[in-house]
Amino acid sequence: MSTKPDPAPLLIACALGIEHLALRSGDRTGADGPVTVLRTGMGPKAAERSLTRILADPALSEAAVLATGFCAGLAPGMHPGDLVVAEETRDPRGSTPCVGTELLVKELLRTVPGRTVHTGPLTGSDHVVRGHERSDLFATGAIAVDMESAATLHSAVRAGVRPVAAVRVVVDAPEHELVRIGTVRGGISAFRVLRAVLPAFFEWHRSLLLPRR
Repeated sequence: MSTKPDPAPLLIACALGIEHLALRSGDRTGADGPVTVLRTGMGPKAAERSLTRILADPALSEAAVLATGFCAGLAPGMHPGDLVVAEETRDPRGSTPCVGTELLVKELLRTVPGRTVHTGPLTGSDHVVRGHERSDLFATGAIAVDMESAATLHSAVRAGVRPVAAVRVVVDAPEHELVRIGTVRGGISAFRVLRAVLPAFFEWHRSLLLPRR
C-alpha cells in the first residue's frame, strides 16, 4: 500500500526578536506541512550562519525558504506598513531570483486588504542605510533594503535546490526615516502587518506543493 509522501516543509526566516514575536503570534492555521520560524540574528553573517546550520538538518533539506521581517523602503512615496515582495535579492555576490512573486502579491492583497504591495529588487546591506545611501541604492533599481534577505536566500539555494522568496514590511521610508517623530506609530503598524501575513505565506507554500501539469 503506497503512502503519500510528506509535504516539503516551510522555513520562514527573520532576524529580530520583535519580528519573531510577530510571526509566532500570527495565525498559524492553514499551513500545509511543517513550518519552522527561525530567528537568525541581525546582519548578513548571522543570517548565513543560521541558514547553513539549520538546512544541514535532513528534515529541512528540501524546505522552501521565505525571508521576512522589516525593511527600509527606497522609493519615494513608500510608507510604514507597506509590503515589499522581492523579484530578486541582491548582494555583492550577485542576485537570487525569487519564486512565486505574483502569487505572493495576490495573496497579500487578499490577506491584508488596503495595504500597498511593491515589487522589485530587494538589496542587501551590512548596516542601517540612511541619507544619500538610500538614494544611491534606489538608483541601482532596488526598491527596498534590509540586512538579511539576500544572505538568507543565497545560503538557502547554496544548500540545495529549493523555492525561495522574500517579503518585507516597510518600517522606514524616504519621507519617514526612523529618526523622525512617528517612528513608534510606524513600527506598530509594521508589526501588525507582519503578524497578519502568515496566511499568504502558507498559500505560497501550498502552491509549490501542487503537481505541475
